[in-house]
Amino acid sequence: MEQKLIKPEWLKIKLTTTDNFSNIKNTLKNHNLHTVCEEAHCPNISECWSTGTATFMLMGDVCTRGCKFCAVKTGNPMKKLDAEEPKKLAQALAEIKLFDYVVLTSVNRDDLSDGGASHIANCIKEIKKAYPGIIVEVLIPDFKGDVEALRKIVAAKPEVIAHNIETVERLQRKVRDARANYSQSLGILENIKKLNPKIYTKSSIMLGLGEADEEVLQSMRDLRTMNVDIITFGQYLRPTNRHLAVDNFIEPQKFEYFKNKALELEFLFCASGPFVRSSYKAGELFVKNILLNKNIYQQNL
Repeated sequence: MEQKLIKPEWLKIKLTTTDNFSNIKNTLKNHNLHTVCEEAHCPNISECWSTGTATFMLMGDVCTRGCKFCAVKTGNPMKKLDAEEPKKLAQALAEIKLFDYVVLTSVNRDDLSDGGASHIANCIKEIKKAYPGIIVEVLIPDFKGDVEALRKIVAAKPEVIAHNIETVERLQRKVRDARANYSQSLGILENIKKLNPKIYTKSSIMLGLGEADEEVLQSMRDLRTMNVDIITFGQYLRPTNRHLAVDNFIEPQKFEYFKNKALELEFLFCASGPFVRSSYKAGELFVKNILLNKNIYQQNL
């Protein structure tokens, strides 16, 4: 019989809603757009939406992968794509009044020949055309390791490309879909830098799945070997009883420990905490801690 863990005090989150929250919700509905905030049951949705931040999920709400931690629906989208999504996305940004930093993510689309890379690239280009000064972060699938698919994303010139290894190497098969794997994900991150060294790369690790500290540290070293710039750590929270169970809850001091280790390894930035997700406060953290501090884009400030 599965032992039920009791959530500790530090895993309580305050829910708030504002006019911004309602505005984003209505805008998404009107344009038939999706966010990972809703589809993945993100615990930060109230905070982020209330401050005008949303992470858009491209290419629908059905994923062809079936990772055991993820709340996004799994199925066969039958190669359906909304060709108007790039324009709808640009219009939604205008209505939300989000012009400085946007985060895009997507479902996996193994039913498409390039995994949807062309569509994602078109969304980036449309946003850039409408708002030339905007910073775009895109969290991408692995495209089965296809470098030509990846090249399309890089050519669209987002400032940040993220791809998550999700967990340590030993737990990959337990946590992720069988079509994903550790070396393939590291290869994606490595190839981004090979295609354009100026693009910032980012990855995220969930804690609380049974990983050992040394395994986390090794994953960090592996990411730095691929010149990954940014890393985030968050507590894995089980979306439903059908998903992978939480092995343990990580104490705040441990999150701080991994953050310090990340900085020792010379990651440019690390966000680490129970409710941190790969896109959590991405714009605020990135702009304040990397772009501004390094005086990048100074001519635009």
